[in-house]
Amino acid sequence: MNWLADNKLPLGAWMETFVDWLTNHGAWFFDLTAVSLEWVITSLVELFQWFHPGVPIVATAALAWFLHRSIPLVVFVVAAMLLIINLGYWNEMIETFVLVVTATVICILIGVPLGIFAAHKPWVYSYMRPVLDLMQTVPTFVYLIPTLVLFGLGVVPGLISTIIFAIASPIRLTYLGIRNVPEELIEAGKAFGATPRQLLWKVELPAAMPNIMAGVTQCIMLSLSMVVIAALVGADGLGKPVVRALNTVNISQGFEAGITIVLVAIILDRIFKAPGKAEV
Repeated sequence: MNWLADNKLPLGAWMETFVDWLTNHGAWFFDLTAVSLEWVITSLVELFQWFHPGVPIVATAALAWFLHRSIPLVVFVVAAMLLIINLGYWNEMIETFVLVVTATVICILIGVPLGIFAAHKPWVYSYMRPVLDLMQTVPTFVYLIPTLVLFGLGVVPGLISTIIFAIASPIRLTYLGIRNVPEELIEAGKAFGATPRQLLWKVELPAAMPNIMAGVTQCIMLSLSMVVIAALVGADGLGKPVVRALNTVNISQGFEAGITIVLVAIILDRIFKAPGKAEV
């Protein structure tokens, strides 16, 4: 056993060499990506903060009513957002909201097509599954080290780490939804002369939509769970007051920032659930 321990495989050194190679040969790409993503996020934050708080509150309540026709949900959304204003975390909530929505949109744009492709090519999923397992089980702090080196301090390494951590859910659940479409529906579509594209858009995706929306909701929750970790590398939002409260052992500030994160999570979860399932 001593011989085995003394002849350790240099896995860490190999990874460090790979990251150094990326830094030396792709610095322009990572700098361009960091500047572009930071500009998008900063612009969205400034846009949302430019509006009077009443505008996002009314818009969110209207969206909740349009999707679910639930008065209790609308009342909860308005009350929760007014409480966030009262606690003094409105601007931080906007920053967290933009970060979560940006990460979720990117995860959906990448994850849903990958899930569809894997469902139609099962051998592809057999190779993807260990990678997805690795992405979800590796501690998130491990992601922060190479992303911090490649993209620099700020919101971008937090965003990239959030995407890596959350993207597995839309891929897996989209794959599951497409694979579980009843064979009778597929055969009926083929019998009516549907092309593969028509089968996808008119049969498979509608049947798989509950699973896809569950993947979206999970992606949102996983992204929110990363806001505190992202704050450690310079991302703004509700993670910063939590980290500050942890460093100063400020129970009051930690509880208020934590309850704000919980309220944002509940609002997003209830709104983006399948219509008719948004109980408060």
